[in-house]
Amino acid sequence: MAVRLTKPWIQIDAALEMLHGHLGVFQFADDQDQVVFIGYAGGKSQFGLRGEVAAAAQQVPAAVSVRYEITSAYHSRFRELMMVHIADFGTAPVANAPISLGKLSPA
Repeated sequence: MAVRLTKPWIQIDAALEMLHGHLGVFQFADDQDQVVFIGYAGGKSQFGLRGEVAAAAQQVPAAVSVRYEITSAYHSRFRELMMVHIADFGTAPVANAPISLGKLSPA
C-alpha cells in the first residue's frame, strides 16, 4: 500500500451516492486538485464515511472533489496522511486545524 492516497478524485455529490457506513479516511481537493482537508470516519461517526464526508463538505466550501479509503485503522491512517502532507508541504491542509504529530519522511 502506498503511503500517499493515490485513488482518483470523485465529485463530492457522486461520491455521496456511492459511500456507505464504512470506517475510513478521506481527502477533499479544490478545483486545482490540491488537498484542502483530510478527515476520517471512526467508530463514533454517524453513517460512517457517508456521514463524515457530507458533514465536512458543508464546512469546507473550497472542496469540489473527494477520494477515500476504507480501513478499520482509520485513526492511524489519518495521522499518516497528515504527516505525509506536512512532510510534502510544510503544513497541514488549509481546512484542517493544527495538529501535533510525529515526523514522517516518505520516499
